[in-house]
Amino acid sequence: MACTVAIALIIVTTTLTVTRLLYVLHRTGKPLKPRSSKGSAPQQPLSTLVVLGSGGHTAEMINLLSVLQKDRFAPRFYIAAATDNMSLQKARLLEETSSSQFMQIYRSREVGQSYITSVWTTLIALSHGFWLMLRIRPQVILCNGPGTCVPLCVIAFLFKIVGIRWSSVFYVESIARVQRLSLSGLLLYKLHIADQFFVQWPQLQRKYPRAHYVGCLM
Repeated sequence: MACTVAIALIIVTTTLTVTRLLYVLHRTGKPLKPRSSKGSAPQQPLSTLVVLGSGGHTAEMINLLSVLQKDRFAPRFYIAAATDNMSLQKARLLEETSSSQFMQIYRSREVGQSYITSVWTTLIALSHGFWLMLRIRPQVILCNGPGTCVPLCVIAFLFKIVGIRWSSVFYVESIARVQRLSLSGLLLYKLHIADQFFVQWPQLQRKYPRAHYVGCLM
């Protein structure tokens, strides 16, 4: 009897999980909210998580943020790797008069780190990322390629499945990617984790038809 009940629970749980997963995949890419009609209440601001990377990734993101509708995407939370202080400094300069929050996350793997030791650091990074995402629970995640964004976006996808928070992931591939996607971009594209996927070269859009070509943003 107990065995039968256990099997039934497993079947029900599996069915519900698969159904929810299919629903999430179906909803991925849909608009955040319908546009407000005339006379209706104005749209509410969306809490936004901005994932920064080092070097060119941060330069591109800062350029993108400079034209962002600040009142629409607020409050804003900035995350960079624990070893990347320069990116957060640039973000603070951009947000001098706002109440944005800035935080750091452990890297899954540092440059030159062995794959064996990276298993442990990846687990630490995932645990830290889970705690940060549970604390922030953003409605929008904006990222453009650094490896730091992958665990955060995966956690956001899992949150969608279990119903903790629906975070729409907006991914903008780096302008440096002309013929092929970066590893981060490829993972988010192939796994249908990114709700909106943007590329800056037309040949990339032809190769990855679910992507949106937006031209050069720099």
